[in-house]
Amino acid sequence: MKSPKTLSDWTQGVITYSGEATEEMAKEFAQLLPADTTLALEGDLGVGKTTFVRGLVKGFGITEDITSPSFSLLNVYKGRRMIFHVDAYRLTQASSFDDLMIWDSAVSPWNVIVEWPEKVASRLPRSLWKLKATILVDGGHRFILSIN
Repeated sequence: MKSPKTLSDWTQGVITYSGEATEEMAKEFAQLLPADTTLALEGDLGVGKTTFVRGLVKGFGITEDITSPSFSLLNVYKGRRMIFHVDAYRLTQASSFDDLMIWDSAVSPWNVIVEWPEKVASRLPRSLWKLKATILVDGGHRFILSIN
């Protein structure tokens, strides 16, 4: 697949066939994601959300180890942007998102990336980007962007 360079590419859907390809595509996506924007990553377990975030964060010039915040709930990375990577899977109440104090800590330019956004939807800005990830029958991973 050609490298997705435009928002139109992402709204039509980007398909990858390996973790490495997902990371590379996510690095390209970093160039399109505006500063001070929240990105909601939707999709089932194992669909590649954290792999996508790893590439996205690398796309902002961050070279440290990028891991899933499954147990810590939040990882913060600082590079060309301050990145807040949230895994809301274990949150039992949307109000628990407030305890992370992201909105108090964010210094522009920032991005908040939320896995399992449906668990904290009431705490996210109305204006956000959504990236839905699905696994295809042939094993590919499709990422489709919508912008609210």
